[in-house]
Amino acid sequence: MVDVGEKPATHRVAVASGRIRMSASTLRLVSSGRAKKGDVLGVARLAAIQAAKRTAGLIPLAHPIALTRVAVDFELERAAVRIVARVECRGPTGVEMEALTAAAVGLLTVYDMLKAVERGMMLSELRLEEKSGGRSGVYQRAAR
Repeated sequence: MVDVGEKPATHRVAVASGRIRMSASTLRLVSSGRAKKGDVLGVARLAAIQAAKRTAGLIPLAHPIALTRVAVDFELERAAVRIVARVECRGPTGVEMEALTAAAVGLLTVYDMLKAVERGMMLSELRLEEKSGGRSGVYQRAAR
């Protein structure tokens, strides 16, 4: 692990996103709340928050961080569900890995809850959208 002991504590924010592509009929199950396993997006939101809090236990060289906020939102698109995870802390190191882990686990949970209906769903576009705080300054993903 990198030594962050001498770095000043600053307000750190990271936002990550990703998508899970699926058929229109599977997406209708999500939007109607009629999936066999229950509230897909509600369970996925809880899983994403839990994953952000446990990132240091999953990523070997990630620092344990006292998070001050984890927010997870979903957008239903034409043939996909998009997740956006925002993570914040006040500390000496950033929260990019926590935001990315939250987004990834949220998407994996959507897959798990719907795999009996459609095994061909595809997770894609997991990425850091923005980060701020710390010595390296602000990063904003360029629109494409």
